[in-house]
Amino acid sequence: MKGSEVHALDDHDLVERLKQAREEAFSLRFRHATGELENSAALGAANRDVARLLTVARQRGIDLNKELRR
Repeated sequence: MKGSEVHALDDHDLVERLKQAREEAFSLRFRHATGELENSAALGAANRDVARLLTVARQRGIDLNKELRR
């Protein structure tokens, strides 16, 4: 996901995309640990997506602890 795409998301979509990105990163880490992951570059890309989404959320002042508990 590109930075311009992340900046174009509204706050609710940003939080939802962050949830999905974290789940995807967890899934990739799990598959990597069990030896099922063929494309290890996807793991780094997923982590960068999470970091990019977190950065934009913090810039906007979104309280992620409150939003992710919903």
